[in-house]
Order: sequence, then structure tokens, then C-alpha cells
Amino acid sequence: MARYLYRLGKWSYRSRRGVVIGWLVILIAAVVIGLSFKGATSSEFSIPGTKAQVAIDLLSKEFPSANGGSVRLIFAAPEGKTLQTPEVQQAIQATLKEAAADKAVIAVVDPFSAKTISQDGMIGYADVIYQADAQKVSKASKAHVVESAQAARDAGVQTEFGGSVQLTDFETSPVPEAIGVFVAFAILAFTFASLLAAGLPILTAIVGVGIGIMCVFFVSRFVPMTSTATILAIMLGLAVGIDYALFIVSRHRQQLADGMELEESIGRSVATAGSAVVFAGLTVIIALAGLSVTGVPFLTIMGLAASFTVLIAVLIAINLIPAFIGMAGHRLSPAKKSSAFRTPPTAASKHTLSLRWGRFVTRHPVIILLVGIVALVVISLPALHMRLGLPDNGAKAKESTEHKGYDLLSKGFGPGFNGPLLVVIDEVGKQEPRAAAQNVIKALSAAPDVAYVSPPNWSPSKKIALVSVIPKTGPNTAETKDLVNYIRNGTDELQKQEEVKLLITGVTAVNIDVSDKLNGALPIFALVIVGLALVLLAVVFRSLLVPLKSIIGFLLSLASSLGVVVFIFQDGHFLHLLGLSQASPILSFLPVLVTGVLFGLAMDYEVFLVSRIREDYMHTGQAKASVVSGLGHSGRVITAAGLIMTAVFASFIFTEDPITKAMGLALAFGVVVDAFVVRMTLVPAAMALLGRSAWYLPKWLDRALPQLDIEGQSMLDGLKEK
Repeated sequence: MARYLYRLGKWSYRSRRGVVIGWLVILIAAVVIGLSFKGATSSEFSIPGTKAQVAIDLLSKEFPSANGGSVRLIFAAPEGKTLQTPEVQQAIQATLKEAAADKAVIAVVDPFSAKTISQDGMIGYADVIYQADAQKVSKASKAHVVESAQAARDAGVQTEFGGSVQLTDFETSPVPEAIGVFVAFAILAFTFASLLAAGLPILTAIVGVGIGIMCVFFVSRFVPMTSTATILAIMLGLAVGIDYALFIVSRHRQQLADGMELEESIGRSVATAGSAVVFAGLTVIIALAGLSVTGVPFLTIMGLAASFTVLIAVLIAINLIPAFIGMAGHRLSPAKKSSAFRTPPTAASKHTLSLRWGRFVTRHPVIILLVGIVALVVISLPALHMRLGLPDNGAKAKESTEHKGYDLLSKGFGPGFNGPLLVVIDEVGKQEPRAAAQNVIKALSAAPDVAYVSPPNWSPSKKIALVSVIPKTGPNTAETKDLVNYIRNGTDELQKQEEVKLLITGVTAVNIDVSDKLNGALPIFALVIVGLALVLLAVVFRSLLVPLKSIIGFLLSLASSLGVVVFIFQDGHFLHLLGLSQASPILSFLPVLVTGVLFGLAMDYEVFLVSRIREDYMHTGQAKASVVSGLGHSGRVITAAGLIMTAVFASFIFTEDPITKAMGLALAFGVVVDAFVVRMTLVPAAMALLGRSAWYLPKWLDRALPQLDIEGQSMLDGLKEK
């Protein structure tokens, strides 16, 4: 592979103007097509085939009006008055009349006729029901219902919003990306001591993300795409795009400092660092595309969207970067004062921090391994009691109208009112369907943790009845999940006796089913990527122990990342620093997503570090010295890469969306642990202990495995022959 990349690097240099123009044309075309044909994104996380989805499909067929999106207006009376006070009631009626004027609305259920007012008369709610489902309600309709609340607010009535229609659209804000890019530029400028060298990775990463995300926008016109998929694509596109360019530019500057000719340096940089980039990018792409094995459509789309942006980043690194480097010429050469790049690494690295750290780690490997592993295990402990779910309105910022509405409903009607269970009574007995339904309602009312069961709402065919079951506990509690399981699995005798079939749906039931499905998919997905990693790393490093060590390190990084997320988001520590108001279960797809993304990124650092160690070992045959030398060569660059990726991910913690916050924190902390604790500390310590045995591979297996040569040895041998 190195030989072909060597030729590609030289060709990119010689054809640099055409390469740059070609990529700019692709970018412009992608922007035009992506913005012109952009599809809608949603925040819906559903999985076909779950029990809740079966109920939804039945309602769509027999009871289509039950599937329309709804906005819930929640009212709180002014001090000294109730909702029944004439002027208050008049103001609320004016708001509801204005909301009903929207042609997309099919019904408005007011609190006075539906009796949806708390016992003290202080809190009530009205439902505005639309023809379209929640995800398809137009922005104009959303704006109209928000404006309609002004009449009630002018009368001093606190008016907040809830319901299935998402009024707060968390559009991808440019602020987090801008913060991440700015921090990345500062790190690169410090690393290279050159604004030009720092700007190249930033520029090419932006080009890559632009092409990738515009293509994702175009695809969203034809397949369902969540807003989280685009956010993840931007996160990874920026992070790996900057990092991959950093590795190649760094290698090139080092070779220029050694006196290598410009074109030859570009070719060798692409052959060596570029080989590592291709392999590292391949592992990220496979890990993300591997999300499809979970059988969860929205995760599959999310993984494919992100893997496409990573693919673009790899292509830019091995093609556009060499062209830009060629156009920059010797202006990228390190300044003479920068001895770390000016003199040969073996001499220049004597006093670098990376080399000193490598010597320290290899002198005390046992102590460092013990301390590091124990610390990571302790950090990982909270993950043992992780509960999965999807964030509800209660998890949003206190200032948001959804959170205020959530609190009002809990205060007026109890915490379970925010997570009603929609129970479908199907195939009611032909003789007395209404009597059977009443018996079911009576039995459900007597079930544990049930606060209230609504009267039945019959479908036109009179064969389907829909009732709302209000739990005593909140939607994300273990008690509510137990109630769902009881209705599904503990009422067999009742269903048989009354000749009915009970199905449960609603947001709470859907979230429970999605979490259970993803919980079951995680072990399968983890086994697939761990097995894949063992094979790929054995091929690359011609070793059995190095892949095993890499996987153990990845598992430590993953467990500690999940432990911190549980400690903060589920256990409720430091939530105020993140702008969140209450603890909640961990995002149901977060463990699977973090496993895939962190695996790919962990293999990135493993490849860049260990390939350099192996390169030195191939030349010297000295195992322990190669660990020190390899860390000395690559430590500064890996440190910069880890800081950049951490900065990009951490910048998304400051968005309003709790889903994006959790993703950003999990990935940022995971990268910090993997880059600095595992790869820069535990890996060198372990390899120092293993010595030459780290590179052991049975001869029969060596012959059976293909030769990838990411260190560029075949390319160097070919040059010597010439």
C-alpha cells in the first residue's frame, strides 16, 4: 500500500493546481446540491418491529386520528385567581380560538369541556391536534400556535408548551464548531510554531466537512435522517479531518528539517503517515458502518452518514493535503529555532517532553500499569448501574418552555402525567365490547403504580378502544417500566377472559422498547468490532499480543467514558455546569454509538503510535529502546491530535440539546482517556514489559496474513533498489 500512496503523493504534488481546483469544484457542487435538495431531519428515535411500534401501526390502520401530532398548551392561573375566574377563562378561550384558526389543526380539546384542570383549579392544559403526525407539522403551524399563546400571557396566565410536536428545534448551530476550530487552530499554531502550517489542516477539514455534510443533507431527502446524525457527522468530520492532516503535515515538516527534497518528502509523507491515516480511517469507517449490525435503522443511517464524512477526510488527507503542501513549498519548513524539527529526531529528541515521558514510563512499567488500570476501573464503576432511556422535557434547560410545562403538569397532576401509557384494547369480544373494555379498565386501575385510567376512546369500527393510563411515577423511572412490563406480561389471564389483546404505545413505551432493543444489540456489536480489531491489528502489526493489549486499552477507555456520563447525567453530579436541571437515564443509543466511535478513534492513536514504534523496531531490533524512540517521535503529534479531537467534541457540550451534550461529553472524555492515559501511558508501559515478545507471531500465521506495510518499508526498499 505504501508504494501506491508514495506515487499518489508525488502525483498530487505535480498536479497540485488541478487537484485543488477539482476539490473546490466538488465542494461547490456539493453545496449547491445539498442546499437545494436538503430533506427534513427529525428527533424521532423509533425502531420497527418493537411492541410499541406494532401498536402504532395498528392505530394508523384502525384509528388514524390517534396518530396526529399534538401541541399541549399548559396554563397556570395568576396569583389570587384560578383558571375558572371569568377573565382568565376568557383569555384562555381567546388563545385556543386563535390556535384553532390554523387549517392544519383538526381539533382543539379545551380544559373546561374536557375537565383537564387540577383539583385546586390552578393548572390545566389544552391539546391542539394536527392532521399530520408530529414530525411533519410545518414550521408555520408551530409558529402560529406559539403566537396564539400571547392572548393568555397578556392576561397574566403563565402559558407553556409540551406535546409530541417539538417546538424547540435544535438546529445545528455554528457556534460549537467555531469554538472547536478556533481551539484546534491555537493548538496547531503552538505545535508547529507556524500559522501557515496550522491553517492547512483547518482548511482541508472544513472542505471535507462541507462536502460530507452537504451529501448527507442530499441523502436526507430520500431516507429518514435524525438531526443527531448530522451533528455526529460534523463532529467526526472536523475531528478526524484535522487530525489526519496534522499527521501528514507533521511528518513532512520533520523530513524537510532533515534536509529531504520537497517532492520526495511529500511522497514519503503520504506513503508512511498516509498509510497510517488510511488504515486508521478504515477502522473508523468500519466501526461506524458496523452500527448496521444492531438492526436499528436510525443508528444505521447515523453510522453511514458519519463514516462517509470520515471517508472524505481520508481522501483529502492523501490527495488534497499533498497538493496544498506543494503549493506552500518551503514556507512550511520549520524555523531554524525549532530544533525539534530541524535536526535528526534521534539527536533532537533528547530533551523533548515526549522522550522524557517515554523513558519515565519504560523505567517504571509495573507501577504505572497498576495505578493507571486501578484509576480507570474506579472511574468506570458508575457504569455498573447505568439505566437507558431517552431524555424527556424534564431534562431540558430550566429556562425552556418545555421544562416549565413539564414542571407545571407534575405539580398539578402528578409526575406520571408527563409519561402517559396509551393502551390499545384490540379485538374486543363481539358480544359485549363495551363491557369487556370496562372490565379491562377496572383491572388496569387496580394495577400497581397506576394513578388514573381514562374512559375508552373508540375507533370507527368499534373494535379498537384506546385508553390512557397515568402512572404514579415519572416516565423514566424503574417503576413505570415495571408497570409497562406488567400490562404486557402480567395480564394474560385478563386478556384471555375478556377476549382482548392489550398493546401499549406512547412516548414512554417507545423509549422503553428502544432502550431494551439497544441493550440487546450492544454485546453483539461489541463482539463484532472487537473481533474485527484483533484481525486487523494482527495484520498491521504482525503480532498477537499488541492487538490484545489494544483491545484491553479500548475497553478501559470505553468503560471510563460511560462511567463519567452515568456519574454526571444519571446520578446528577455537576448538572448545573452543563445547563441541565435534573438527572435522567443515559441516552439509550449512547453506549452503542460511543462504542463504535471510540473504537475507531482508539485505533487511530494505536496505529499512529505503535506503527512508529514498530518502524523503529524494524530498523534497530531493540524492543524497549524502540518504545522510547517511537513515543519520542510521535508523542508531540499525538498529544496535539488528542487535544484537537477533545476540543472539537467538548465544544458540543455547550449546545442546548441534551442529546448532543451527552454525546459531546462522552466522546471528549473518552478521547482524553484513550489518547493520554491509555495510548501515551499504559501502552508504552505494557510494551516495555512485553519486550521482544510483543512482536511474536507464529510463522504459519505470518505467511497466512496479508502484508499491508503501513510503515512504508516496501517503499523504502524499492527506493534503495533504484
